[in-house]
Amino acid sequence: MSKTESDSRTGGDLPPAEELKTAIAGFMHDFKHFSNGVNAKLQEQDNRMNKLDRKTMMTARAPLAAAATQDAPHQKAFAAYLRSGDDDGLRGLDLDGKAMGTSVAADGGYLVDPQTADTIKGTLSSTASIRAISNVVTVDATSYDVLVDHTEMGAGWATETSGVTETATPQIDRISIPLHELSALPKASQRLLDDSAFDIEAWLAGRIADKFARSEAGAFVNGDGIDKPRGLLTYPTVENEIWEWGNIGTVPSGMAGGIQGGDAIVDLVYALGAEYRANGTFVMNSKTAGTIRKLKDNDGRFLWSDGLAAGEPARLMGYPVLIAEDMPDIAVDATAIAFGDFGAGYTVAERPDLRVLRDPFSAKPHVLFYATKRVGGAVSDFAAIKLLKFATS
Repeated sequence: MSKTESDSRTGGDLPPAEELKTAIAGFMHDFKHFSNGVNAKLQEQDNRMNKLDRKTMMTARAPLAAAATQDAPHQKAFAAYLRSGDDDGLRGLDLDGKAMGTSVAADGGYLVDPQTADTIKGTLSSTASIRAISNVVTVDATSYDVLVDHTEMGAGWATETSGVTETATPQIDRISIPLHELSALPKASQRLLDDSAFDIEAWLAGRIADKFARSEAGAFVNGDGIDKPRGLLTYPTVENEIWEWGNIGTVPSGMAGGIQGGDAIVDLVYALGAEYRANGTFVMNSKTAGTIRKLKDNDGRFLWSDGLAAGEPARLMGYPVLIAEDMPDIAVDATAIAFGDFGAGYTVAERPDLRVLRDPFSAKPHVLFYATKRVGGAVSDFAAIKLLKFATS
């Protein structure tokens, strides 16, 4: 700032000290004005960036929102069908480019909306059933084939001068798992369906899931394979020392209809190959578990330990225990305990679609809901499962 400018602000000549003070005050005034301008520019830029970020986030979130609402028309139309039988919404609905009109009653009912289907699927997966530890696959066909190579192909060390033994041709077994129709038939009064406060989807999902879970659990253990899955206890059994493919190996408890100590449990665990043992799980019912949890080793320590956290399974010799009530009680020659890698040893195959047919005529004044799905199950690796037989040999 020039002296002339300074004098014009103060009105005349000033002493040097006063002139310096005035110059500093003027500089601070100009700097503050400049600083305010810079801050305004920065704030404007920040506002612009924030708007851009919000726009970007909304754009990124749009598919998620769409995914959450894309099934709303299906759910609404399905609820209308359940309450009043109005299927116009379902007939005109197009899902993934495929008209729902192809799922009319003549084909076995209408497809359940995804929310209800997911509820049923989650319930089935969390129940005390072989399904919870098995290999579960989804198929669109009427059967599922498992290809198993259960032979050693052969390998060896080679040198520059020695001959190389030709690798043997592997033997492939094909296990075909047919899908069977599983059904449930819950019913409700029309007056209850007319009540808008009644959550028809949740009620239907709960009733279907309960019936499906109980039917599946029994079939996966004892099913004969005729119009239902084949259970793991329906296959031929042989003593593990002479086991061969197509049979399930058994280990004796050492006592007819009972067990005296923990040695038989140890024998059962180590009858399973090491490649399966790492993923091993015990399967037994509650009554058998009550007997087994009392067993001790030679040092007086219990073989059984309860889960430390809520929802964690109990463990036997460090391996998890699944309580499946369809397993037999301890009795003479009963195979009441299974141990194995069920993810490899047992396969559950199912179709993804679940259908419901509304029937207001067969049980007046009630309305029946005929729900169906297709599911199959079978042992897919006979080396992956062993059974404890309550016998001397």
